[in-house]
Amino acid sequence: MKRIELSLFAFAISILFLIGCASERVRYTYDEIKGYPQNIQELIMKGEISTGMTKQQVRYAWGAPDRTTILEPLDGKAREEWIYTKLFGVYEEKRLLFIDDKLSYIIPEPKKPQKQEEQ
Repeated sequence: MKRIELSLFAFAISILFLIGCASERVRYTYDEIKGYPQNIQELIMKGEISTGMTKQQVRYAWGAPDRTTILEPLDGKAREEWIYTKLFGVYEEKRLLFIDDKLSYIIPEPKKPQKQEEQ
């Protein structure tokens, strides 16, 4: 009986640890974002992004990207792609394209069409 109780206790501790690791953490302090316009501060605090944000603002809102790629400049403008991937629950990939340090495009992974059954 003690062995089962110990196993259940260890399992419960493991679950709490995993939940704590998966929860959102604040990636900034108020002093770091107080110089931004109010609407940008609100987006960062909600963990949301919008075109026009800088790389640093996106990093404050979403944290570090899973992958980055420096792209060839276009018309003399620096381009960089950031990729964020979520695996808990539902797989989702977001691609962010920055042009001259400004978020220009947010590209969700396209949903694959479901095959319809033939009749």
